[in-house]
Amino acid sequence: MSNQDETPENRLRKELPDEVPSAASEAAPEAPEAGSGLTGRQRLAKGLWPPRVTRAQLIVALLLFGLGFGLAVQVASNSDGDDALRGARQEDLVRILDELDDRTQRLEDEKQGLEKQRDELENSSNQAEEARRQTVEKERQLGILAGTVAAQGPGITVTIGDTKGTVEADMLLDAIQELRAAGAEAIQVNGVRVVAGTYLTDSEGSVSVDGNKINAPYRFKVIGKPQDLEPALNIPGGVVQTLEKEQATVTVERSDKIVVDALRAAERPDYARSSSR
Repeated sequence: MSNQDETPENRLRKELPDEVPSAASEAAPEAPEAGSGLTGRQRLAKGLWPPRVTRAQLIVALLLFGLGFGLAVQVASNSDGDDALRGARQEDLVRILDELDDRTQRLEDEKQGLEKQRDELENSSNQAEEARRQTVEKERQLGILAGTVAAQGPGITVTIGDTKGTVEADMLLDAIQELRAAGAEAIQVNGVRVVAGTYLTDSEGSVSVDGNKINAPYRFKVIGKPQDLEPALNIPGGVVQTLEKEQATVTVERSDKIVVDALRAAERPDYARSSSR
């Protein structure tokens, strides 16, 4: 065939070299991606199983299970109770209501009884405390009268001077009696406590109080109301005038605080006993 018979297309094919295969086509085909052939549901199931559970998640799951179980039991119990009441007869419902009323009344009575016991215990405690307080106060008062405890308070100090030695025991006893009659609550003479059973005697130119010899000047420390004690000694023909006739000197001083601290030993009676039971 002549060159004239060649078409332009054939000439172009002869001039161009044969196609060179590309490197990408010569290379081995890549392996398909793992799982690329799985569906979405299969991939989800593969991610969830086998499960990866931690210890904390397991504990929470158990707690939630227990809570749900308890709620279910409670609901079932309430449902059973409601069903039982719903299906009960009218007579049964009336009986149940009566039992509930009786139980409520018993509980109310028990509550009132407990409250009454509480009030009684509180009153008993208060009464016991008041009794103890009164006992302590009574013991203190009796101790002052018996001379077993010290005392202090307003009163007077009486000093009797006897330079001539003419003051006798009966004169001092008269002074004590006048002071007692005027309301003296505690008396002390030259360091000797004067009590209900006190006695005075003459002893070799001086005076003895309950067997304790004392010498002039005789000093009385008296607790009581000064406005009553001092006038009782100064009445006409009283203690002061009698002593002054015997050439003794008498001075009386009022004070807001007199301390009587001479004590007597507590004595137990030989025969007398308390009659209280």
